[in-house]
Amino acid sequence: MSAPTSLGGAAPTAALAPRVLDEAAEWLMRLSDSAVTDDDRRACERWRRSHPDHARAWARAELLMNKLGGLPSALAMPSLARPTRPSPSARSAGRRAAVGRLAALLAAVPAGWLGWQGWQEASERGWTADHRTATGERRELRLADGTRLTLGTASAIDVRFDAAQRLVVLRAGEILVTTAPDTAATHRPFRVATGSGVMEALGTRFSVRAGEGHTDVTHIAVLEGAVRIAPRSAASRVLPAGQQASFTAGGIGAFTRADEADVAWAQGMLLADGMRLADFAAELSRYRPGALHCAGAIADLRISGAFPVDDTDRVLRMLVSTYPVDAVSRLRGYWITLVPGGRNISGKG
Repeated sequence: MSAPTSLGGAAPTAALAPRVLDEAAEWLMRLSDSAVTDDDRRACERWRRSHPDHARAWARAELLMNKLGGLPSALAMPSLARPTRPSPSARSAGRRAAVGRLAALLAAVPAGWLGWQGWQEASERGWTADHRTATGERRELRLADGTRLTLGTASAIDVRFDAAQRLVVLRAGEILVTTAPDTAATHRPFRVATGSGVMEALGTRFSVRAGEGHTDVTHIAVLEGAVRIAPRSAASRVLPAGQQASFTAGGIGAFTRADEADVAWAQGMLLADGMRLADFAAELSRYRPGALHCAGAIADLRISGAFPVDDTDRVLRMLVSTYPVDAVSRLRGYWITLVPGGRNISGKG
């Protein structure tokens, strides 16, 4: 699904007056403060709508926030950290300096994104997606509208906010979304797109997992509110809180019960309740490099428990100590096979 990346209706590279960039930077700092109020948000919206250049500057600010996943810590106001209590003059000077640095960054958006690499984590080098995680990694993001995202293992998203919608394109992996009210006066729907279709949040908290490999299957679980699912080639349906479903471009599957266990991955846990060992191994393999296989003879062994996916070697030791399973390691741990047997991880080759 394609979406425009130019915001505000004008050429994104057109020059903006330094005063306007300073004001946009000031508003961005204010709305990033944990003490921001609804009055602040409404005042920012009045400023944005008062002049076309204000709208263009704010579009740049949103683009910056979404690209970086939040206000860079190096630009945070000294008064927000408060390890000590600086004097009023020091706080004012620190704020002016931070606003000035942020305004300078806004002046460059989006002429050369390579200049932003210094602000990004090493895992995001390459710019194949706006935000991504490595295998076994999780990452928390806060978008320009206040929406919170958690990226799961090996996940990649693009963020596309414009005048008509707030769009997150899930290219791989899974995300947990907690939507926030739109900061714009005209309500822009919040949507997540995958290869299967588009999901529109109806004030909600939900998770989305994209199909792996070449499979065109998206899985969604709604914890709060509701989500409208619109497959690419089928009628839409509303998925209410406490329900989950899988869908393809051609249709939506049956709704089944969902709960917090479905998003335990966001807390670094894999919960199993009578899960087949083969299915458990397939899920665990998403959190470690290399290959993890399960022998057919024990594929139907049922597994239950809470397992920490941040330490998959520990999970394997837990399996071996609890169930009649051995974990045979080859290629220095790159290739693991679960086989029937004893109570220890053996190493061969």
